Amino acid sequence: MTSFALTPVSIPAPRAVLFDLDGTLADTAPDLAAAVNWLRTERGLDETPYEVLRPTASAGARGMIGAAFGLAPGDDGYEELRLAWFDRYQSAMANHTTLFDGINELLAGIEDAGMTWGIVTNKPSRFTDPLVPQIALAHAGCIISGDTTGFAKPHPAPLLEGARRLNLAPEQCWYVGDDLRDIEAGKAAGMVTVACAWGYCGAIAPSTWGADYLFDTPDQLLAALRDVAAGMSRADQAA
Repeated sequence: MTSFALTPVSIPAPRAVLFDLDGTLADTAPDLAAAVNWLRTERGLDETPYEVLRPTASAGARGMIGAAFGLAPGDDGYEELRLAWFDRYQSAMANHTTLFDGINELLAGIEDAGMTWGIVTNKPSRFTDPLVPQIALAHAGCIISGDTTGFAKPHPAPLLEGARRLNLAPEQCWYVGDDLRDIEAGKAAGMVTVACAWGYCGAIAPSTWGADYLFDTPDQLLAALRDVAAGMSRADQAA
C-alpha cells in the first residue's frame, strides 16, 4: 500500500531527509522489550509477550511500562520503574537492535542523489549517543536527541534544530517517522511528512495521520525521492 495526500508536483524536492530512530531507521524493540521484561522477572513476574510490547516501542518508557505493568506517568511506582528501565536498557541496548531491511540502501540512495540525512528522535542522548555508532549510523548529518532542545516531539523544536544544523530551511527537509507525533511535529515544523508503515505505528492506523506520504518499505520512499527530484529537474530544464 502506498498513498499520497498531495500530488507529486505540489511537493518540493528535499535537500535533506530527517528520520525518527526507533521504529523508523532501527528495529530497537527487541532490546527495549528485553529491558522491561528484565524488570518483570526481577519482581517474580512472568515476561510480557513480545507481540504485546513491540507496538509500543516508539513510545519509549511510557509505552513499555504501560504495556508491561499497566502504569502511566503520575501513577504510584511509575517513576521508579522508569528509572530502573533506563538502567537496564542502557546496559544492553545493542544486543539485538538492527537496522530495518532496506535502510542501508535508502541512506546510500539519498547520499547518491546529493542529499543529506539526519536523525531526530525523542530518545534521550544517554542512549542515542552510544547506540548510533553501534548500529552504523554515526555518519548522519545531524543527530538530535529528545533532550537536545528541551522539547520533545510532537513539538517542532527538535526538527527545526535539525534543519538549522544542516543549514537548511525547514521546507527543504522531509521528516520520516512511525508515530503520529512524528507527523504532527513535521507538519508543525513546515516539513513534508512521511509515515513509514514498516515501523511500530502503535494503535492508530498511519493512514489516518494526515502524512503527505505513506510507504510500506524504505525502497518506496527512495523511489518517491527520486521521482520528485526528477520532476523538479525536468521543471528546471523547461523553465
